Amino acid sequence: MDWVVIVTVLALLQYFWFGVEVGAMRGKNGVKAPATSGAPEFERRYRVHYNTLEQLVLFLPLLWLFAHYVNPLWAAGLGAVFIVGRFIYRAAYVKEPASRGVGFTITFLPSAVMAVWLLYVAVMNLL
Repeated sequence: MDWVVIVTVLALLQYFWFGVEVGAMRGKNGVKAPATSGAPEFERRYRVHYNTLEQLVLFLPLLWLFAHYVNPLWAAGLGAVFIVGRFIYRAAYVKEPASRGVGFTITFLPSAVMAVWLLYVAVMNLL
């Protein structure tokens, strides 16, 4: 389970870092809180940060459930894919928002795999 802890902390640190980037862009572009729009550079970082939060709500419970019911090493591996996908998503979105699809897909797939696999395991356990 140590690998799952490491992946969890890395995912949360990544989210924290994306928030720091939002704050830096807010200051650089003079976007006063609580505004969430202004310079496109700020808005892109803001959307990356917010979308990452949306993905974490799904990803983190699935990660821990998968580690417990299926396999912690597989969970950590899928978690690593999630983190890499988030970095790819961030790089693409900051450069050109329309190009974010690959990063989003790489981020979403681990959660989808874990959700389907967990559902299968739970149903099989009931039978």
